[in-house]
Amino acid sequence: MSTARTTTEIRTARRFGLTDTYVAPIAVGAMLMGTRTPEDESRRILDHFVTEVVPRFAAPDGSAVPGMIDTADCYCWWEDHGSLGGHSESLLGRWLRDSGARPSVHLATKGSARLQTLDGVFVDGTEDWDVARKLFVGTSAEVLREALAASLDRLGLERIDLYYVHVDDRSTPLEETLGLLAGAVDAGLIGAYGWSNVATWRLAQIRAICEDHGWPQPVALQQQHSYLRTGAGHDGGSIVSAEQLDYLRAYPDLQLVAYSPVLKGLYSDHAKRDPRFWAMGAYAGPDAEARLAAVDEVAAQAGATGNQVVLAWMMAQDRPTQIPLIGARTFDQYLECIEAVDLDLGREQLELLDHAGA
Repeated sequence: MSTARTTTEIRTARRFGLTDTYVAPIAVGAMLMGTRTPEDESRRILDHFVTEVVPRFAAPDGSAVPGMIDTADCYCWWEDHGSLGGHSESLLGRWLRDSGARPSVHLATKGSARLQTLDGVFVDGTEDWDVARKLFVGTSAEVLREALAASLDRLGLERIDLYYVHVDDRSTPLEETLGLLAGAVDAGLIGAYGWSNVATWRLAQIRAICEDHGWPQPVALQQQHSYLRTGAGHDGGSIVSAEQLDYLRAYPDLQLVAYSPVLKGLYSDHAKRDPRFWAMGAYAGPDAEARLAAVDEVAAQAGATGNQVVLAWMMAQDRPTQIPLIGARTFDQYLECIEAVDLDLGREQLELLDHAGA
């Protein structure tokens, strides 16, 4: 039996985990805003999202809901050599000030993945991520306290709705990190917190420590997640695994926010399905081929693009619920994806997608 609802039913707002917050069921990622996506085009995307998309959703009591916009303090140093980031947060701060859109936005940002230095990070003008990952500032209380203050300043806010640990830091005691985050919630600096790029066993540790100390639990898990399933032997800790999906079903208070939901557009662009394309590499194999064939079949039936089919399928899931995060570079890319909210998939189409695979 399918675990999905029909897409007509998901045009109400999404309850965020088990919190009292409701949001639009699709979110906008601002990673490239202020660098590869120029300010005028970034504002066009943001304006469209809060004026044309978010108002179409309401809480069960009929009240207006915000839409999630997601960023991070390190965005986007690799697009501006010589910088440690902050471009996206600064742009969002200017846009929030100029647009008056703050009530329509559930704002999420992240800390812990800024670089300590750029020394040795660029080789022949290209970033070396193996080096960069060794230079993340981490999650000590001192680092996160300073990072949160800097994010608030760039965003021009007194409170951030959702604050993530961007990259799990196993060198800092979890009690230290969680104590800082719990204190930030108590102080009203953040509404809630979440974790990203983290293993399931760490989530279990976090839950136990919070229970022991009476601290608020994280409300969100942001991981790479899409319709395709990873191939045999893949060991990437940032992609949702079958085990992690099982954990999320057991703990629905932790909302899955899915980044890279359309895998750089490969559901619509068949040329990107080559296993040599980096976004496809973790998924390539017979199972992916069968699931891509199902996407193509449903897209043809529905008169939609592959990206739209996948996003509609993701929004229809309820075990666990998932909020896909669109990180488009251009307004046209954004528009293709956001139009998934208009896509009506029938139960038979959803079940075809659910059951496809080798």
